[in-house]
Amino acid sequence: MILTTTQEVQGRKITAYLGIVFGEAIVGANILRDIFARVRDIVGGRSGAYEAELRRARETALLELAEAALRLGADAVVGVDVDYEVLGSNNSMLMVTASGTAVKLSS
Repeated sequence: MILTTTQEVQGRKITAYLGIVFGEAIVGANILRDIFARVRDIVGGRSGAYEAELRRARETALLELAEAALRLGADAVVGVDVDYEVLGSNNSMLMVTASGTAVKLSS
């Protein structure tokens, strides 16, 4: 499955547009990781725990996007867009949404 942010797949012709597909992931932040992340923010450096959660959420959203496209019989998803949003009363959850257009490609 080809996922691309462009509107076409280089060297391949789009033969059919199958519809818009989505993938979502919502992850909660662990309180201990939050505490250590705040300490790291104060003393400097990167928050590896948050980066790992962000990576996991993004990979999950893109995997769901690809699975939705496969169910439609797509060869690729073009125009992929990934959005991030914080949710919850204390911004304690992260939502990652991926969307794009499922397409069939020529051989």
